[in-house]
Amino acid sequence: MKITFFGTTTLLFDDGTDQILFDAHLTRPSLPKYILGKKPTNTELVDEMIKTHKIDRLRAIFVSHSHHDHVMDAPYIANKCGAEIYGSSSALNVARGGDVPEDRLVLFDYNETFKVGGYTIKVIPSIHSKPTILNNDLGQTIDEPLRQPAKLRNYKEGGSFDFYVEAQGKRYMIRPSFNYITGQMDGYKADVLFLGVAGLQKADKATEKTFFAETIEKLEPELVIPLHWDNFFSPLTKPVVGMPRLVEKTEVVFFKLANYCEAKDIPLIVQIPKTSIII
Repeated sequence: MKITFFGTTTLLFDDGTDQILFDAHLTRPSLPKYILGKKPTNTELVDEMIKTHKIDRLRAIFVSHSHHDHVMDAPYIANKCGAEIYGSSSALNVARGGDVPEDRLVLFDYNETFKVGGYTIKVIPSIHSKPTILNNDLGQTIDEPLRQPAKLRNYKEGGSFDFYVEAQGKRYMIRPSFNYITGQMDGYKADVLFLGVAGLQKADKATEKTFFAETIEKLEPELVIPLHWDNFFSPLTKPVVGMPRLVEKTEVVFFKLANYCEAKDIPLIVQIPKTSIII
């Protein structure tokens, strides 16, 4: 499986026949735009990424939640590539705002399983990381089609989901947010765990211990790859950097995660945005 990381939690799976995109955020507006302005999809950049990374067999986009850094570019990419969008009612209202045809919108719910090409994808209940000044809308929904350009704060969370992917004899767990639901990973095992870590730096020892116990310890992965560690207010056309230091010290996040994986003898790699790996 070829997996390309575009930063934040955007992952492109390619089994050689079909492609699946998990989340869709390439535009990455600046922080001032987030606070003060409205921003549309950067179609020139997205077109370049589609061409460069040969996104020419895209079947579906699965959206983990409907904050802008997970769903903003889904409508444009779906229309450009003829893909379906799978998501919550909020995510689908973002798609409707981008004029994605209704017959290519799939509303999902907790614990539903979908077969797309050679992929089996299960939607698992999740929980967003703790609210901050930038995302204090947890539980709020997008109830009407959201048209661009839109204020980035109009992208409400709309519920959060993890994805359990089985393909080519391997199991992948995608957990975009730094949080856990006790017992939610019981019964699951993953060869590869994509683990959201935004918030780990400020977690106290007890929270950190429980988080690892409810994710890595339960899933017993052969490989851990962190997600949501990079600064999604910095464009893909510039060198990648960690989260803004006022929000989080990314080096501490990596230190905590690396220490845990070292103690458990679990391989850990950090994938840089716009790169691909075969796993």
